[in-house]
Amino acid sequence: MSSTFERSLSQRLAILLAVIIQIGATFLPQLGLGEPIGDRSDSVRTLITPSGWAFAIWGPLFFGSAVYAVWQILPGQRDNTLLAQIGWPSVIALSFQGLWAIYTQFANLTFVSALIILTSLGALLTILNRLVSFERPFSLAERLIVTITFSALAAWLTAASIVNISASLVYHGVGGSGQYPLVTAAIVAVGGVIAAIATARSRGNPWYALVFCWALLAIYFRGGQESGAIALATLVSGLLVVGAVVVGLKEKANRHHWFG
Repeated sequence: MSSTFERSLSQRLAILLAVIIQIGATFLPQLGLGEPIGDRSDSVRTLITPSGWAFAIWGPLFFGSAVYAVWQILPGQRDNTLLAQIGWPSVIALSFQGLWAIYTQFANLTFVSALIILTSLGALLTILNRLVSFERPFSLAERLIVTITFSALAAWLTAASIVNISASLVYHGVGGSGQYPLVTAAIVAVGGVIAAIATARSRGNPWYALVFCWALLAIYFRGGQESGAIALATLVSGLLVVGAVVVGLKEKANRHHWFG
């Protein structure tokens, strides 16, 4: 049974600081420090680098993170059991996104950047697991601020991790310029299987599935136009993820869990 206790001030402040790092790190190039992430991405572009419009999703993701940081520090949330369970993992997840941005802007999409983003993803999957197993119904604020924001972040970083690993291979001299489309397609397919399993294990989480399919769509409209294998891999991956949602949400308890 969930226990209620007051969250520490250090945790609440750490979350606020993590979001400041997460969002603030992206503005360094505007201060003349480092190179924009978009330029870094273009320098090591692969067949699974999403279309540029896909990255607009960072706007809503940053907004959700900022709202979470402000909301969780309010006096009324000091004894929120859900926030107590996800607080420290969210510090890791959000601050490491900022660390990834800082590193990438100075050093490009290397294997180190892949390790950083995988660390953030690991923390997000921990949060996702705790959201799935949370015992009581979510409040409306928890549903809108926590479940949607962190499900979406987990999905986007699942896709971003795959893209980062592929870009890192190019940076270190493996592939590039559209080489090995079948291998790249296989990477997309593996990512789709992983996302489908994550969706199934998270009770058909619709927010996770929606954002991952957004990433697949962006890959399709870029690499999928250059390679039939990539197009097929994105289609199959999307069907697997959608199928996992449909099966998961057949359960009334799962629909109630995510939608109330």
